[in-house]
Amino acid sequence: MHILKGFSKKSIRFKLIVGVLLLIVPLQSLLLYDNYYAMQVVQEQVANSNRNLTALYMDQIDHNLEEVSKYLKMTVAFESDLLLIDVPREDNSDSYNMARIYLFNKIERDIANYRTIDLFFVYSSINQDLITNQPSTESVAQLQATRAGIIRMLQEKVETDPDLADQWFTYKLDDQYYLYKIQKLGQVYIGAWVLASKLMVPISLLDMGDDGKSLLVTEQYEPMDGLTTLGDENQYLHVSTPSSQGNFSLLILMPYRDILAHLPDLRRVWYLVLIGSLVIIPFFYMFLRQVILLPINRIVTVMRRVRDGNLEHRVNSSPVSYEFELMNDVFNSMVAQIKDLKIHVYEEQLLKQKAELKHLQLQINPHFFLNALNTIYNLAQFRNYQLIQEMSEYMMKYLRFMFQSNMKFVSLADELAHTENYLRIQAVRFHEGFTYELRCPEAFSGMQIPPLLIQTFVENIIKHAITMNEPIKLGVDIRHSSEHGAMISIIIWDTGKGFSLEALQQFQQDVPTMTDGGEQIGIWNAKQRLKLIYKEKASLQLSNRPDGGAQVKLLLPLIEEAQEGYNVSIAYR
Repeated sequence: MHILKGFSKKSIRFKLIVGVLLLIVPLQSLLLYDNYYAMQVVQEQVANSNRNLTALYMDQIDHNLEEVSKYLKMTVAFESDLLLIDVPREDNSDSYNMARIYLFNKIERDIANYRTIDLFFVYSSINQDLITNQPSTESVAQLQATRAGIIRMLQEKVETDPDLADQWFTYKLDDQYYLYKIQKLGQVYIGAWVLASKLMVPISLLDMGDDGKSLLVTEQYEPMDGLTTLGDENQYLHVSTPSSQGNFSLLILMPYRDILAHLPDLRRVWYLVLIGSLVIIPFFYMFLRQVILLPINRIVTVMRRVRDGNLEHRVNSSPVSYEFELMNDVFNSMVAQIKDLKIHVYEEQLLKQKAELKHLQLQINPHFFLNALNTIYNLAQFRNYQLIQEMSEYMMKYLRFMFQSNMKFVSLADELAHTENYLRIQAVRFHEGFTYELRCPEAFSGMQIPPLLIQTFVENIIKHAITMNEPIKLGVDIRHSSEHGAMISIIIWDTGKGFSLEALQQFQQDVPTMTDGGEQIGIWNAKQRLKLIYKEKASLQLSNRPDGGAQVKLLLPLIEEAQEGYNVSIAYR
């Protein structure tokens, strides 16, 4: 009965035997089948690999050519000097010559950004005048020959294709092939010119074997290097990818004899594997039984007893593999720990809150940052350099304070200085539509409070209270309070519309208020921070002022020095 149970369909022993048979039998069949079709499979795999290779390099070439095409289109669209050379030179020789000099300087400068291109050229057909950059790698004679070839190409192209289809074309000049692209504006032609073999430099570094070849071919499959012959299709595997930018393709030639060179050795390996697998199966099962099945059976026996509630049983030590030895030790240790395991939920929540606190300290409002940069940009348009310097200084101090992520407490003077930097930035942004005042006795400047506490409420007020319709004033009043012992009172108020009834109800019910992005807003986060840091000793009250506007009142215990283990910020002024 025990033997039959060990070989039940759910047992690992049964599954291992069936699994080995399901692996060996199909493998043997596959090896026999693959012996006849190996040549076709290898050829197809090599073809696919070369297709991917040609597609990859063709995409790279097309990408470079596309960037050049974009440059030509942008130049035609925005370069007004092209219009000045689209008139006879004698009509206004000074304007024509100045435009010619500017265009030469432009293409001479811009060619450095497109290293795959040999020449940029501008041709005025009315004046039969060609402007090109001067490559340092070409001699004067070579450049003159190239310029003459470009003029001849332009004349031929205009006659055969007046509309100049938007693509790259091939042109043969002195037994060498070139690629060119032309954009037309009136009777002015601007284009790019590159030696075809130059585009093949990256792929020429690949090892194609002794007789393997990679080359660019024309639309008629003529090699652009002028030397290579395509060879017999029965001797070479031909793989090509057409360009999306022009009438040419990238072709790879791979000799069949190189592809199938190792197949005879591979067939001998297949036969050895086929015979060896039949011999190994019995020994393999005995090995699996000793190394895997018996150790698993011992663990399963103890697991059944532990499942029944008997936590005193352990897996006995025996000579087993390292992995099973580790499993036995871990299992025995887990059973011992289950007896007295307790989950400290409160401590986990505390760690989570501390992590959220640190995350909040590191947060920078992207809208505030972008608005500040936009304000600086607008000031730059009016060349108000003094105000730009002030805004930059405020932003520098603001960001420097925000990046001090190791703070638990900061001095009240530091927090107010940081808040004032934020308010100064907003005051510049909203002009007369926003004013503020900060009032704090000098005696409280050294008091310690959590960082970003005041700034959080100030930022919330500016976000929700300020509109472009009416001016808003914001105030921060700090004074001593004796309501519940030695306390400090921080009142933040504004003259806006105040809190909505829904917001006040959510605050009283301690409901987390979420933004559209699914994040908790600053007021709720600040409330949780006060609970975390001060327990029940601090309080936070939200209300609307009788004469209009919102009011936030904070009561915090007086802390004159940073608590042990906490870092205090340094004021940057």
